Amino acid sequence: MIRLRMMEILVGAFMAGGFVALFFLAMKVSNLSADVGGQGYRLSAYFENIGSLKVRAPVTLSGVRIGRVEAIGLDQDRYEAVVTLRIDPRFDKIPDDTFASIFTAGLLGEQYIGLSPGGGETFLADGDSLTHTQSALVLEQMIGQFLFKKAEEG
Repeated sequence: MIRLRMMEILVGAFMAGGFVALFFLAMKVSNLSADVGGQGYRLSAYFENIGSLKVRAPVTLSGVRIGRVEAIGLDQDRYEAVVTLRIDPRFDKIPDDTFASIFTAGLLGEQYIGLSPGGGETFLADGDSLTHTQSALVLEQMIGQFLFKKAEEG
């Protein structure tokens, strides 16, 4: 009887551990895990099309996550999407001529912002804007352009 009770307790503990592991996996996959929070400095970037970029999407430099997308809005004067980036304060030497692009990662199509550093002598600071950007590639537009070119040829 005692042995059966001990086995039930072990199985229960194993199941609880499994649920905790699944919770942390779900947080990691859904991009809700711990982030920079209120620390760091803000940069803004303007894009013609952000595709399906979401708030909390990673911001990377050379493949290393250095921040997250903090906010997405629309500049009604320029008719462009304005994306606010929160950069970790450890990465304070990003050249002012850095190029920002929206890329797609993984099988699920999660989008993120990749930064390509320039060669400028001055560095970006809180409140600065990235002037060199490349919008997201929209698959439907690329297919439409391909079909239109094929129709012209034939």
